[in-house]
Amino acid sequence: MTFKMVTRYAHSPKDIQHYDTTELRQEFLMEKIFSLGDILLTYTYNDRMIFGGVTPEAGQPLEIKLDRELGVDFFLQRRELGFINIGGSGFVTIDGHKESIVAHDGYYIGMGTKQVVFGSDDSQNPAKFYVVSTPAHKTYPNKKLPFADAIAMPMGDQAHMNKRTIYKYIDASSMDTCQLQMGYTVLEPGNSWNTMPCHTHARRMETYMYCEFGSPDARVFHFMGKPDESKHIVLEPEQAVVNPSWSIHCGVGTSNYAFIWAMCGENQTYDDMDMVDMHDLK
Repeated sequence: MTFKMVTRYAHSPKDIQHYDTTELRQEFLMEKIFSLGDILLTYTYNDRMIFGGVTPEAGQPLEIKLDRELGVDFFLQRRELGFINIGGSGFVTIDGHKESIVAHDGYYIGMGTKQVVFGSDDSQNPAKFYVVSTPAHKTYPNKKLPFADAIAMPMGDQAHMNKRTIYKYIDASSMDTCQLQMGYTVLEPGNSWNTMPCHTHARRMETYMYCEFGSPDARVFHFMGKPDESKHIVLEPEQAVVNPSWSIHCGVGTSNYAFIWAMCGENQTYDDMDMVDMHDLK
C-alpha cells in the first residue's frame, strides 16, 4: 500500500502570470488520483483543503491516517470529510459502523470521527472513493448520501452545448456542515461546456475532479486564472485541479463528461458567485 500526500501552496494572481504549461500543471494539477491499493492525496494551502483518491483492493481495506502532519491525534480531530464513490461497489466503516457504498453514493463524516476505513467488494472493479476534507469547528452528524437522494438541478441547453445536471450532495441548504460543499455534475451526450458564462466566488475556493469521459482519449480543457488573464490546463480522465477563490473555473471537453466539485471557505451559499461579463474574458 502506498500512502502519499503532496502539498500545494497558495498563489496570488501575479504568481501565475508568467507560468509556462509545466509550471501551471505542477502547481494546480493532481495527475494521479486512483491507484489500486493506494491512498493519494493533495493538501492545498487554499483554505487548507485535502483531496484525493482512496482505492482499496478487495480484502485489504484502507484508512487515512494523518496526525503529525496536521498537528492532531487523529485525522478528523479538527476536520470534516466528504466522499463520492465513482467506482465499483464497496463499503465504509465509520467508528465501527459499516455501510455499503455503491457507485455514485456519497457520505458526510463529521469532526471528531476517529476511524474511517474504506473497502472494495471486487478488485477487478474496485470502489474509487474521491475524498475531500476541510477544517471544521463543530461536530455535525454523519450522513450517508445515496445518489438517488442527491438534489438534482437540471441546467443549460443543447444550443449552448452545456445541458447538464448538477447533483448536490453536501449542501448547506439541506444539511449541516461547517464549510464543506460537494457535488457531482453530469453533462448530457453532445454537450461539452460545464460553465459558461463563467464566474468567480471570492468567498470560497473550489476543486474539480473530471471523470467519466466518453472515451479514454477524450480530454477536458479547464480554464482558470483572472478573467482578463485566462489560462488553461488539459486534463485526462480522473485528474483534478485546484481553483483559487479569485480564479474563474470552467471547462470544455472533446466529449461529454462528469466532474466532482468541492468547495470550502467562509460562505456556504451555493449561488454566491460573481458572474464574469463575456466582454471581460481574455
